[in-house]
Amino acid sequence: MTGVTGPRLAVALDGAGWHPAAWREPEARPAELFTAGYWTELVRQAEDARLDFVTFEDFLSLRTPSESGARTDVTQPRLDAVLIASRVAPLTSHIGLVPTAVVTHTEPFHLSKAIATLDYVSTGRAGVRVQVSGSAEEFRHFGRRTPPAVDDLFDEAADYVEVLRRLWDSWEDDAEIRDVATGRFVDRDKLHYIDFEGRWFSVKGPSITPRPPQGQPLVAALAHNATAYRLAGRQADLVYVTPRDRTGSESILREVRAAETGSPLHVFADLVVFLDESSQTAADRKARLDERHDSESTSDAHVFTGTPAELADLLLDWHATGLSGFRLRPAVLPHDLAAITGGLVPELRGRGAFRTGYEASTLRGLLGLPRPANRYAA
Repeated sequence: MTGVTGPRLAVALDGAGWHPAAWREPEARPAELFTAGYWTELVRQAEDARLDFVTFEDFLSLRTPSESGARTDVTQPRLDAVLIASRVAPLTSHIGLVPTAVVTHTEPFHLSKAIATLDYVSTGRAGVRVQVSGSAEEFRHFGRRTPPAVDDLFDEAADYVEVLRRLWDSWEDDAEIRDVATGRFVDRDKLHYIDFEGRWFSVKGPSITPRPPQGQPLVAALAHNATAYRLAGRQADLVYVTPRDRTGSESILREVRAAETGSPLHVFADLVVFLDESSQTAADRKARLDERHDSESTSDAHVFTGTPAELADLLLDWHATGLSGFRLRPAVLPHDLAAITGGLVPELRGRGAFRTGYEASTLRGLLGLPRPANRYAA
């Protein structure tokens, strides 16, 4: 079986894992977190299991402030997510690569180039999660303005993605001639000004990077409320959501569908996972990590502790509500990633609910999304 008959699967990679004490586990590799080999090994493991894509988290500030200052017992530093994806891309062949970019403090022209480049070096497997930031600390890093209203942040992000999409289309697919005899490298008539004028951006275009192999790399967003659902519904191809149970999945799906203004979104539910051979072992491991952290680790997403078979039961049950798939956040790396690839995936395959081989060479193809026509082509 190569086609997907059950839920699609992605893995969210972040440092040593999603539990703040993950780096202190015996099998963790904190000394390797800032090496290319660490990230390449994790992504290759996910690719060997035929997962749809991996994501890379990113922020522009330290993540655990407290009244006494930032904690020193968690892994606060991080590498740039887009650059990690670009480094891993030529060392993998099929899995999608979706880094996070904080669009509140970056320029769409720069990000359009970066993601188009990622699409080229991955031969069509690039995506990007657009993330807004209302953090006063992050605004102080740049010193250009004060945080606007939340609705304005999301409206700005919607315009940002519109600029990205127009820039990706600003070269027609056959704009490059490369005719040595005539000395013409490009057909200038097939490069287009995007002439975007909005409240936050005024971008002339065209891009300096030709149209990406996918035409439009995948755009994703993480959404927890109606404002974020509207951003996803206006501009994204895929949205990550955070239901707590099956009923929550059904409710969120109704809200997402109501916010859509174009083609239906892929909707992936996020879960933090602690996977072991028994439910008690998984629960005990989480409790040990919480104790080491001096507090219970909480999350915006549902936290699952149990066996791969029990997680398969949950995923198939929630998938029946209409979810496209799941983005699993391994609590500890490499332990929980290995349990996903070596336990959960075989369990789903045994139930005829997950692919045994990749059926497409691009990320859009894996997700059943067509390559869009260029908006500027005659």
